[in-house]
Amino acid sequence: MHTALHSISYSGSWGQVALPLEEIIPHVARLGYTGLMLAGKRPHGSPLDLDAAARGRLRGLLVDHNVRLSCLAGYTNFLADAEHAEIPQREMQILSVRELAHLAADLGVSIVRIFTAYEHPAVPYSRAWDLTVAAVKECSRQAADHGVTIALQNHHDLAGHWRTFQQFLAAVDEPNCRAAFDAWAPALHGDDLAEAARALAPQTVFTTVANYVRLPRVRYQPDLVNYTRDTDAVQAVPVAEGFIDFALFLQTLWSAGYAGPVAYEMCSPLRDGRDRATLDRYATSFLDFLRTIEQTPANPK
Repeated sequence: MHTALHSISYSGSWGQVALPLEEIIPHVARLGYTGLMLAGKRPHGSPLDLDAAARGRLRGLLVDHNVRLSCLAGYTNFLADAEHAEIPQREMQILSVRELAHLAADLGVSIVRIFTAYEHPAVPYSRAWDLTVAAVKECSRQAADHGVTIALQNHHDLAGHWRTFQQFLAAVDEPNCRAAFDAWAPALHGDDLAEAARALAPQTVFTTVANYVRLPRVRYQPDLVNYTRDTDAVQAVPVAEGFIDFALFLQTLWSAGYAGPVAYEMCSPLRDGRDRATLDRYATSFLDFLRTIEQTPANPK
């Protein structure tokens, strides 16, 4: 199996230990991963920092440590700063995605992951949909010039639900715009993971794993001398300990024909701390989990 570790896990973004790019690749290999999902922003894979010489060194490191670059992770929100229409935010983000596609081609990877948009109060829903579809369509066409596939991940507000996500991909209607579909959002929505996985598997070229426990939240109401329930918080834990049934999700994806990379990411604070030993333990426990579920047939529920 082609396993990948997302470099964002060791970026320091949530106060955890940060490793520089040149240390990430050998570390991924030591942990037992065969691939790297590289964050296309500082402190790791920003095109601003990777000139031709740096790209050559990075390719050499990947070869030396027998690690393949599985995906370049872009970070987009095509409705950002929508209240200031004079600022060409979408154009700047499309340009950023084009630069990531160029970087991906130089590094020998064919997938650039992006997002849709967080909904914005200044933009009606139908207009938000049209603007974001147009932006993703243009990103796909720009990426096609470099032989790169745009993998759209189901994490932002717009098209966050898997059924809507399907319709969004259909609206983009570009042959190199596919899904980077994962279980996090549908699990939080309370959806049937097997149904969602079967439906999206034919369009999926990349999937990412992170698991969580629910932390119930309550708010005291003095006049009632009682509590009301708020939306649960979630906290990252080792993959086998969380509430998302990744065994079911991944096995259903595989049985429906998915044969792409499976990436692990630590993209929020971890329950057990921020030190390197904790990060490494979470990362290696994911590989152990995968070996376990590969030997167990899917339960369609």
